[in-house]
Amino acid sequence: MSDAVATTRGQRVQDLLRCTHPKQAVLLAVVVGGLAAADGRPTREFLSAAAAVLVVQLSLGLSNDVCDQAHDYRAQTPGKPIAAGQVAASSASYWMMVLVLIAVPLCAQNGVVAGAALLATVPIGWIHNRWLHRTAFSFLGWTVTAALVPAFLAYGGWAGRMHGSAPTWAITAAAAAVGFGAHFATSLGDLVEDNKSGARTLPLRIALRLGAPRVLLATIVFNAAALAGLVVAGLSAGLRQ
Repeated sequence: MSDAVATTRGQRVQDLLRCTHPKQAVLLAVVVGGLAAADGRPTREFLSAAAAVLVVQLSLGLSNDVCDQAHDYRAQTPGKPIAAGQVAASSASYWMMVLVLIAVPLCAQNGVVAGAALLATVPIGWIHNRWLHRTAFSFLGWTVTAALVPAFLAYGGWAGRMHGSAPTWAITAAAAAVGFGAHFATSLGDLVEDNKSGARTLPLRIALRLGAPRVLLATIVFNAAALAGLVVAGLSAGLRQ
């Protein structure tokens, strides 16, 4: 194999990896793994939880860039290899399905109910990316997905059996609020590109009415309150019913 061919293949792998939104995927995996460890789960369990979340999130990252190809092209969004023609949408879709197939046993390893809760975020993510991502309902996928994380943790265990019990309503509601706030936090940097592409996400609609600085301030306040609420819910109501 020549150096040029090796370089080209290496660049293709890097471009494909960029489409998975790896920073977000790793961050969420570390957070969930850390929460599982804080819950007193043994090392093999919190590593298994983190691995399952990582693979699911990488697949959803590919789904996001495939669905946003036309929008990213119109807005000339930087750092989007599919829209730039550096990665074929068909190739990204193929690897997305490969990751989903890998995610199934990883999720099941965490237990029947826990695995089902995490796997449910995959079709939710697809619906979000295909139909809701650039509408006034852009918050819905984030909110519902975050609300399922407590169920994944509360029912989590080792191997495909029934573990744990249902999460408390307080921790579920608090997690949903964190997801809602996270959507705004991650959307604010894309307001210009979203406007150029014709998207009308909830954060953009509000920003067009109130102005981006006010939305930024409100987002900071809301996220601080949501995180504080999550901590209070965890310390008072706890994770499980």
